[in-house]
Formats: sequence, structure tokens, C-alpha cells
Amino acid sequence: MLGSWTPAFPGGEILLHPDGQTPGGHAHCGRAIQSKKTVTSLPSDGHVTTAKEKALLWKIDYHLIPILFVLYMFAFLDRVNLGNAKIQGLTQDLKMTGSMYNIASEILFVPYILLEVPSNLIIKRIRPSYWLSGLMFFWGVTTVCQGVVSSYGGYIVCRVFLGVFEAGVFPGCAYLISMYYKRFELQKRLVLFFTSSMLAGAFGGLLAYAISHMAGIGGYNGWRWIFIIEGLATIVVSVVAFFTIVDWPEQARFLSDDEKALVARRIAADNAGGTARMDKLDRPALKRIFSDWKIWCGTVIYMTVTTTGYATNFFMPTILTQMGWLAADAQLHTIPIYGVGFVVTLTCAWWSDRIQHRYAFTVVGLTIACIGYVVLLCEDRVSVGARYTALFLVNVGNYITQPLAVVWLANNMAGHYKRSFGAALQIGIGNVGGIIGSNIFILKEAPHYHTGYGTGLGMLLLGLVLCTVFWYGLGWENKKRDRGERDYRLALPEVDNLGDDHPEFRYNS
Repeated sequence: MLGSWTPAFPGGEILLHPDGQTPGGHAHCGRAIQSKKTVTSLPSDGHVTTAKEKALLWKIDYHLIPILFVLYMFAFLDRVNLGNAKIQGLTQDLKMTGSMYNIASEILFVPYILLEVPSNLIIKRIRPSYWLSGLMFFWGVTTVCQGVVSSYGGYIVCRVFLGVFEAGVFPGCAYLISMYYKRFELQKRLVLFFTSSMLAGAFGGLLAYAISHMAGIGGYNGWRWIFIIEGLATIVVSVVAFFTIVDWPEQARFLSDDEKALVARRIAADNAGGTARMDKLDRPALKRIFSDWKIWCGTVIYMTVTTTGYATNFFMPTILTQMGWLAADAQLHTIPIYGVGFVVTLTCAWWSDRIQHRYAFTVVGLTIACIGYVVLLCEDRVSVGARYTALFLVNVGNYITQPLAVVWLANNMAGHYKRSFGAALQIGIGNVGGIIGSNIFILKEAPHYHTGYGTGLGMLLLGLVLCTVFWYGLGWENKKRDRGERDYRLALPEVDNLGDDHPEFRYNS
């Protein structure tokens, strides 16, 4: 459990928690480390070189990111393969009519939304390697069950349990990654992790194309084999994940004691020299969390892009078939869309960290996606090629913005509990967009889908407005702190548990 590891270092130095707290969590130690001198004297050699920090980052990258990349790739694949199964006979075999497919798409998000916060509270108390690999194993079993159900009701039950087991994956991984890196090192790492969903989309289309030729084997239609094969693969990978997912920095077996100290010093320095902490979950802390306008604004921003993201993933194969391609060819045509999204998103993430700016990149991403929806709304007056290009624009713009929305909020929260609750609330409530996205493409409107395209455009325009509000609000708050208008908080009893409300913390736009 966090807070249980307190080894002493040579010279009487104590390893700090990443948010500036001693791992033991004792109040007297927490107050003592408010001194910036204490924070900067952590490493036993008394000096940190750039080469040393770079070597540490490479080591963390190697051990942390690849397995989480694979884990989320399988999570996303098992969540959205419904769209691939749909055009391989799912709806016909389970006798889905009317809005039954939409319900099957959206029902997953009910437990997914409700269990995000509880899951992030659990992962704070349980080793991430245990919790995340366990979730992966059980959602793999559930995915296999989707392939052998014999009724629509049974399929809905499977989708509900899939939402239960996948609820903690994205917020848990994002939370874990954020505890290893400074704010302007986070974007490219989190985006690299997030782009696994694009690889899942591309690989899902290719895999579905291959599996479509298995129809009839064992008496099963092709869509059943999609779930069975992908579920079995998930189960196998979950066993590997148990041994390879890293735990919190103070528990990490791949780091030496000095490296753990260096991780703690770097993160503490990034949080106003270790003063911006929230290591106690009491009533004042909960009030600060739930009254923080940033969390709610960031949540709605995330919801606007998840609406279009899930709508695209659930219905892209269907849209492509209605452009004239057969089901197997439609699966193949999704691959370059995700491939381009992968390259552009990583490029934008690299530049965003390099110039230490977020807002302009959200504007670029949302604008690109808006242009795509405008073209789709004018589909009667444009060629099939233009409509196909529009899907590239929607997907690329969405993938630039969606992970950026998570990182931007994470950059502007400090303290273990603030980040835990903030990430879970944003991703959990933000996934209401999955429910919206599952219902905006109305089958009777095919092949035009004006409701779907129009709603997607409206949500993205709302996202543009809220990103501007977020950017302005952060700058306004920084100016107030520069003028000393928040210094009164230094006299509050909970001064050592303010999180990013601490007057020394500065927000990033």
C-alpha cells in the first residue's frame, strides 16, 4: 500500500513521496519538507546532472509505457469491436432491430461512469500491477462470453460486465503515468499510451477482415470469432501484465533507492517545490476537489470529444459500407484513418511538451474535426473521396484533442488525492459522451446521418468555447497569485493539504 515504505538514506535523508510527502505519510514529516532546501537535497550525491535525469526517464519509459500501451490497446479493442461485429452478422443473429444496437453500444458506459472514482481510490491502496492485470483478466473472460451468447439479453449482460471491468483502466493508467513525470514530460508519454486506441482501431479492422473468413468454423458466424479470439488474447496478455506492470514509484522494483529519491525530488519540485500537496482525504480536501471549476470544465471538454470519438469508432465501419464498400473492404479502409491519426497525434504531443503549451493544440484539433463534420453534412454535394477524407479529419482532430484534454487538466492539479479524483471524475463523467455518441447515428437516417454529424459538430464547437474559457481562467488565476491575492491561504489550518490551491502553484495554459 502507498505510504508504507520509509527507508532511510545515507546521511539521514528520507525518500519523499512524489507529491512531497514522506512515504510514511506522517504529519510532522509532511510539514518539514515544505522547505525547498530539504527537497533539493534528496539525492545522496547532492547533485543531479541532466544526463542522470535523462537516463532515469529512459528507464521509466522502458518499464512503464509499453505494457500500459498494450493493456489499453486491448481494452479499447474489446470495447469497440462491436462496430466490426455489427457488419459481420451480429445484429441479424441476435435479432437486433430499431434502437437495440444503440442500447448495446451505450449500456457499457453506465457502470463505466459509475465506477471510475471508486476504482481510482482502490488503485491508490492496491499495487497497480495487481489491480490492472486483474481487471484485464476478467474483461477478457467477458469478451469471450460475448462471442458465445445466444440471445440479445445475454449480450447486454456481457456488455454491462465489460463496463464494470474496464472502468478503472484508463483513469488508473493515466494516474499511474502522472506520478512518474513532470508536467511537461507528461503529454508525449500519455499520448503514446493513448494512441494504442488508434492501433486498436486499425488492428481491429484488419483482424476483423481476417476473422470474417472464419465464418462457419465450429458452427460460429464470423462476428462470434471476433470476440472469442480477441478475448482469449486478452486473457493471455493479462498474465504477462501481472509480472510487467510497474507499481507506484516508491514501490518500483526496477528503480534503485537513489533513483526513487530522484523521481520524488523531480515531482515535488514540479509541484511548487513540494508545497502543493493533497495527501489527506478529509472534508476540506473533498470540498476543494468537488468545487474546483477546472475539473468540471475539463470534464465537459473531454465529454465533447469522447462523443465524437465513440460515435466514430462505433459507426465508422457502417458509414464506410454505405459509401459503397463491402463489409470486408470497409474494415480495411479504417486502417489508414487510424494510421494517420497515430502519426499526427504523436507529432502534436511532442510539440506541445516542447513549447510547454496546450490551448493552441486543442483549438487546432477541434477545428480540424469540425471541418470534417461540415464536409459530411454536405455529403450529397461532395464525392465519396471527399467524404472518406472527412473521416480522416474527424478522427485526426479528435485524437489530437482527446488525450490533450486529459493531460491539460492533470497538469493543473497537484496532490495525490486531487489527481486521483480529478482524473476519475473527468474520464468517468466525460464518458457520458459514449452514451451520447451511441445514440446520435439513427438508422432510419441512413446514409445521411444528419443528426449524428450535426450533434458531433455542435459538441466540438462547445469544446472550442470551453477550451477558451479554461485557458482564460488559468491565466486569470495565475495573475491573482502573482499579485499575492491568494496568500491568505498560507494561514489556513490545511495549508499543507491545499493541492494546486496553494498560492505558490502556477497553472499551465
